[in-house]
Amino acid sequence: MEKRDAKDDVYEMLSQSGYSDKAIEYFKATENIGVLSDADLVSDLTGPCGDTMKISLDIEGGRIRDAKIQVLGCPGAVASGCAVVNLAKGKTLDEAGKIDVDILYEELEKLPDQKVHCARLAVKTLQKALEEYQNQKDKGTEAQGSER
Repeated sequence: MEKRDAKDDVYEMLSQSGYSDKAIEYFKATENIGVLSDADLVSDLTGPCGDTMKISLDIEGGRIRDAKIQVLGCPGAVASGCAVVNLAKGKTLDEAGKIDVDILYEELEKLPDQKVHCARLAVKTLQKALEEYQNQKDKGTEAQGSER
C-alpha cells in the first residue's frame, strides 16, 4: 500500500470544500498562532457557533508591533484569525480599526459560503481588543489626570 502525505490530503479536502490556496496557507502556517508573552493586551471572543479566538497585541507608539492569535475552531476560523492578525501587524490602531470583513475576505481570497461567520468572528475579535486597549489607555489617562 502506497503511503500518502497527510498534508496533501488536508490541502485537497480544504480545496474541494471551497477554500482558496491563500486561505489554506493561512490555515497551515503557524507564525501567527500563539500568545505573546509581553502583550499589552490579550482579549478573547466566542462566536455564535462556539468557535473561540484569543488575540494578543504588542502595541508601541500607537502601532501594532506584533500580534498572535489562538483559535479553537474549524479551518475557516483558523485561516480567518491568522489572516486578520497578519493584516493588523504594523498598522496604526486607527488603520487596524478599519479592517472589516471585506478587507479580510480580499486577503483570504475565498472561504466556503458557510464560513462567513468565521471571518466576522476574526474581525470582531480584533475590534474588541482594540476597544479594550483604548479603554485601558483612557483609564490610565484619567488616573494620571486625577493625581495632579
